[in-house]
Amino acid sequence: MKLLIGSRESRLAVVQAELLMEAIRAAHPEVELELVTMKTTGDKILDRTLDKVGGKGLFVKELDAALRDGRADLTVHSCKDLPMEESADLPLLAFSRREDPRDALVLPEGAAEIDFSKPIGCASLRRKLQLERLYPQARVEPVRGNVLTRLRKLDEGQYGALILAGAGLKRLGLEGRIARYFSTEEMLPAAGQGILAVQGRAGQDTEILSGFADEAGRLCALAERAFVRALDGGCTSPVAAHAVVQDGEMILTGMNVYGEKDSIAGAAAEGERLGLTLAERLRERRPAWDKTEK
Repeated sequence: MKLLIGSRESRLAVVQAELLMEAIRAAHPEVELELVTMKTTGDKILDRTLDKVGGKGLFVKELDAALRDGRADLTVHSCKDLPMEESADLPLLAFSRREDPRDALVLPEGAAEIDFSKPIGCASLRRKLQLERLYPQARVEPVRGNVLTRLRKLDEGQYGALILAGAGLKRLGLEGRIARYFSTEEMLPAAGQGILAVQGRAGQDTEILSGFADEAGRLCALAERAFVRALDGGCTSPVAAHAVVQDGEMILTGMNVYGEKDSIAGAAAEGERLGLTLAERLRERRPAWDKTEK
């Protein structure tokens, strides 16, 4: 039996695909695996932010096409980069154990603190909204490209600091570049941050993914995605969600488009319902200082 594993070309994407392949090999050494990489539209368009060119779907369009025409049997994604709507013919088959979900501050090589005379680079409105509250003196500007490209731009002096997902830096062996982590209270992570998702064709046997799939990761991802989906939160929105599961219970924290946060607790198995309930609670909530008419 041979499986074709589809991935974006970036070093991080390949490392993440290899994590899936290692898990499959460990549980099913008889399966032959081949990595198939491709450049997605989102990787090619680097001069505009995602909200200007079509959103997160730009990172999966080519991989979805490869699944549909048989050039790939499974594809691996950072869960946070997936569109919130799932295709019936290309379901998400498994979610990984969650790596550290926190966002991280990265400084130029040799720097000890943020140089606020230069912009802080971050690629999402979610981070921008929360970052401006933490550092009101900061100027926040978008930065595109893969992790290594962003680090090069930082070290060349284009930015005073970057905000990146700690999980990606750790998977790349670049944890030493992290100046500090932001707690999830300071900066609520993106839905699915730190979790890998495996996508395939409807009807595929998922037993081969048993060594990779993680139940807590699945419950958190589904709850967080349900919350964001209920608020119509895509890459053009700062909507965020983070769930923690322990002893069958879940605490889910969400943030709406106005930066207002709230939490809900309940049975982890009912995480999607919790996400919908929390979304309804936060749908119209605005900061007390926001007098804008509804």
